[in-house]
Amino acid sequence: MAKKWASLLFLLQLYCCFSCGSSGKVLVWPMEYSHWINLKTILDELTERGHEVTVLTSSASILVDPSKQSAVKFEVFTTSFTKDKLDSIFMTLIKMWTYELPKSSLWAYGSRMQETYYEYSDTVQKLCEDAVSNKKLMKKLQEIGFDVVLGDAIAPCSELLSAILNIPLVYTLRYTTGNTYEKLCGKLPLPPSYVPVVISELSDKMTFMERVTNMLYFLYFDFAFETFNKKKWDRFFTEVLGRPTTLCELMGKADIWLIRTYWDFEFPHPYLPNFEYVGGLQCKPAKPLPKEMEEFVQSSGEDGIVVFSLGSMVETLPEERSNMIASTLAQLPQKVIWRFDGKKPATLGPNTRLFKWIPQNDLLGHPKTKVFVTHGGGNGIYEAIYHGVPMVGLPMFVDQPDNIAHMEVKGTAVRLDLNTMTNTDFLNALKTVINDPSYKENAMKLSRIHHDQPVKPLDRAVFWIEFVMRHKGAKHLRPAAHDLTWVQYHSLDVIGFLLACVAATVYIITASCLFCFRKCTKSGKRKKND
Repeated sequence: MAKKWASLLFLLQLYCCFSCGSSGKVLVWPMEYSHWINLKTILDELTERGHEVTVLTSSASILVDPSKQSAVKFEVFTTSFTKDKLDSIFMTLIKMWTYELPKSSLWAYGSRMQETYYEYSDTVQKLCEDAVSNKKLMKKLQEIGFDVVLGDAIAPCSELLSAILNIPLVYTLRYTTGNTYEKLCGKLPLPPSYVPVVISELSDKMTFMERVTNMLYFLYFDFAFETFNKKKWDRFFTEVLGRPTTLCELMGKADIWLIRTYWDFEFPHPYLPNFEYVGGLQCKPAKPLPKEMEEFVQSSGEDGIVVFSLGSMVETLPEERSNMIASTLAQLPQKVIWRFDGKKPATLGPNTRLFKWIPQNDLLGHPKTKVFVTHGGGNGIYEAIYHGVPMVGLPMFVDQPDNIAHMEVKGTAVRLDLNTMTNTDFLNALKTVINDPSYKENAMKLSRIHHDQPVKPLDRAVFWIEFVMRHKGAKHLRPAAHDLTWVQYHSLDVIGFLLACVAATVYIITASCLFCFRKCTKSGKRKKND
């Protein structure tokens, strides 16, 4: 018996030594709101597997809370922003995207969109500057000896930290505006002939005019990236590193790009070996609901329930819109659970309950849920796909209209405009999705596709982060396209050379024929004269 215990203890020691030896140190540059919620899922899994995770966050952070008890460590740097100021900047941008931009003319829309994007970019750059200019902090990070830095490409800085600390870089992102970073910096081939630009709200089956529209989006975002905002980042990165460099150059050095979508959502398109699609990594089986909520859900009987949430970034609506929505929901036979924080609508029906927070995943996984009314955020879309729930989309800004457009094409959603929809529009959309079985069938089809993967999305994401740590990078997956100029990448030099060869050959042949013709003509004239 003693020998058995000794053997067991020895094996346990071996396991502990192996676990310690295989663990790594991960530095994280986070993004706020739903991006942080998604990223936190990866960080929790990394700590669960024995890795040491350190989140580099500002003193003004909105959702990243270092005071909460967690296995994740935090390094907090001081910034000139306050939490209220940072939240105000983001909320102002969201309100502009939601309420002002949709009312703008086409020309005003483009300029205002650019203006808001630059304001956001300047805010992120200032946070990055506050972090990297803190020499004491940078020295401490150097001494810790991290194995990898994990960041969201929508909030640049992780690539600069990667260069300063000389460690590999892994990105996690849903998309960047117009797929610009992925396409221009990651060299992901996205032909505009059948790959719709993000925010174009198009599908991969485009008419001629839709392809024209897609090409204009394609060129617009490339122009905007190259001409304006990129220059600020290029100057900033060059000053910090003390050598000429660009945002795109540093982004292009990312070892792995973890894209938070999958082929249940995406339209098929080419991708590279260092791009991994891990959409729905935060999804999990539903847990039991709180007692009071479960009783309300069960009281719905055969009619079931409607789950309504506009996400973590939009808690209230204009009073007129709230009353219109509440009066519509009151006409449904279903019970409604509405995530809402604000003045109670005067038209709220007895079938509707308001909650400041809801266990969204658990509600979507409940068998009585008939439809999900959503703003179209990536996390909510994937929870609906995971549980096979059809949607009524009320998209407001950034990627949300595009997300709902994807779901429309796949037959799992009806889309409405939150600002212009009428009581009748909303009621008809809800009745259509609830009563037409095709929406549920299509939602279940996407759910089956999502679940039919050899490796779960979260496990796949963590595997690639660990892969990069084990091999100190993944340069063997990086395409040679990064080493080519724009002219070389599109083979314009080769095409030019071949055209020159053809032109030279045609010229030589034509000149030779003309020369021979002239010779023959002169010879014939001499003979005639003789």
